[in-house]
Amino acid sequence: MNAITLVLSAALLLAGLLFGGLWSAEGMFSPVVALPFLVLSVLVFLSLRMANVWEKFVVLRMGRLQAVRGPGLFMIVPVIDRIVAIIDERIQTTGFNAEQALTRDTVPVNVDAVIFWHVRDAEAAALRITNYREAIDRIAQTSLREMIGASMLAALLSDRRTSNEQLRAEIGTKTAAWGIDVMSVEIRDVAIPVALQDAMSRQAQAEREKQARIILGSAEAEVAGRFVDAAEAYAGHPAALQLRAMNIIYETTKERGATILIPTSMIDSMNPASALVLSNMAPPAVRSAAE
Repeated sequence: MNAITLVLSAALLLAGLLFGGLWSAEGMFSPVVALPFLVLSVLVFLSLRMANVWEKFVVLRMGRLQAVRGPGLFMIVPVIDRIVAIIDERIQTTGFNAEQALTRDTVPVNVDAVIFWHVRDAEAAALRITNYREAIDRIAQTSLREMIGASMLAALLSDRRTSNEQLRAEIGTKTAAWGIDVMSVEIRDVAIPVALQDAMSRQAQAEREKQARIILGSAEAEVAGRFVDAAEAYAGHPAALQLRAMNIIYETTKERGATILIPTSMIDSMNPASALVLSNMAPPAVRSAAE
């Protein structure tokens, strides 16, 4: 009961009591004067209804549809008219799930989802089905199990957007006859057995190791190719190889506190001109012994 109806009924009742006392000839209460106010108060209490902006009242008159009222104030005929349903046209949410449902590749999964819907036709929702809220829950569960049974586990885990759209279209087709529109369906969680989670984790780790080895092999092949190119370049230019060797020695001596021991033969190989001069300056006996 709304506040306006209660206030009007109470005001008419008080007015009847007040006027019944004022119009009495001997200062006593007069039921004849008060009766019309009392009857009017009862009629207002039984006939005046108010629907909020999001509500629709389905009214039957002697078993037949009389009208769908709302929003605002409206009147019904007491006893003859009867409000059989109050339909909320706001967006509603219904959670549903499927437990131990088998996917196409026979994997048991537990899926939780939520559906967003609203009543488009209040008359159809009230007269064409007994309990549209319960029916939506049952159809959503059935459609979810059918979708799981037709989907592979990998697709169910990775491509949820397609699964959501498929569920929305399937459920919406079934509820359209009841005047209910399905706005969206969202899969919240897909739970798989713990043993399968471990197996999938190991498989993913193996795939990552395989990819890492492939990348490492590609890098090794590329480095080997660069070494081959460098060897070919140094083979035609010995001086370049000597400069590269000297640069390597310089790079290794940049660290402070490092001690590098270099054989004299290595130094001689880096400077063939000096080795030639030293051999020419050596005594003949030494040169002959060296030869």
